[in-house]
Amino acid sequence: MRKIIKRISGKLFLNKVRRQACRCGERVRVNFPSRVNKETIIGDNCHFNGIQVYGRGEVVIGNNVHCAKGLQIYTSFHNYEGTKLPYDETVINKDIFIGDNVWIGADVTILGGVSIGEGAIIQAGSVVVKDIPALGIAGGHPAMPFKYRDKDHYEKLKAESAFL
Repeated sequence: MRKIIKRISGKLFLNKVRRQACRCGERVRVNFPSRVNKETIIGDNCHFNGIQVYGRGEVVIGNNVHCAKGLQIYTSFHNYEGTKLPYDETVINKDIFIGDNVWIGADVTILGGVSIGEGAIIQAGSVVVKDIPALGIAGGHPAMPFKYRDKDHYEKLKAESAFL
């Protein structure tokens, strides 16, 4: 019974994301309540355990991206350099790019204007405010690469299409 409820819930969550997104690829799974904006483009074989996209900036998510619960993506910000304090009515939108084969841990926050390179891993609880290079393993507040995946091993698995 539990598996049936989980399967039905997943289909409902996925259908909601498909309706909201600009484009949603094949074999996408959404296991928990999620929300994206109309500027979100989702690649193939992505797995989301709860993604929340806030703002009006574009979000491009590559193929084979997996995220744990609690991913928050912010693409719009108030203008603090405007004509009023603490900020004015101007909204600044900044796009976000997440490359193929990225793994994002639980409770990660990604702020607008960043790119996360192909094959990167973002540690749970991190706040991404700057670009993360391809194959970078990053964590912290702000998230910084502290290690890199083995490029030869990564390329071998990619060539074999060894995707989860």
